[in-house]
Amino acid sequence: MAAVTPGPSNIMLTAAGANAGVLKGLPCLLGVTTGMGFMMFLVPLGLGSLVLKNPLVLKTLNWGGAAFLLWLAWKIATSSGLESMPEGRPVGYLGAAVFQWVNPKSWLVSASAAGTFLSAGAGSPVVQSAYLGGLFVLAAFPSCLLWLAFGATVQRALHSRRRLRTFNILMGALLALSIALIVS
Repeated sequence: MAAVTPGPSNIMLTAAGANAGVLKGLPCLLGVTTGMGFMMFLVPLGLGSLVLKNPLVLKTLNWGGAAFLLWLAWKIATSSGLESMPEGRPVGYLGAAVFQWVNPKSWLVSASAAGTFLSAGAGSPVVQSAYLGGLFVLAAFPSCLLWLAFGATVQRALHSRRRLRTFNILMGALLALSIALIVS
């Protein structure tokens, strides 16, 4: 399943867990899963084809997404831990939900799922899309929780500032490298 494989959202969740723990990372987790579920609902209804048919919109989305990913990668890489995050929190619900719209993996998964699981003869497109989005949220939550918990588990090994700093630089660099998927 796409939600358990490495990607920009799971890197963000791992960093959230490592820097803030599972409880403070839950808004980020909920934002990732519901944001992607909402995307899984809208893309099959035609939003995906609208974006893909308009080169200017697609290019703006690609470069805007790359800029956002670079900014987020910088914030993660320069974080020295819980104290350096605003109010001691990682990326929140809204930021994580909106992030799905600039995440290339989210677009790929949404478009692939729509093409694979939706059928003209299976009933209302709205109902099919709602089922697809809802099923994604239900399946993605435990998968993404693993990444958040992994980060929180790693947190125990990152007891020194130097180790946490190195981990954050690595997570930021991995997220920045994912930009190659957008602009290539």
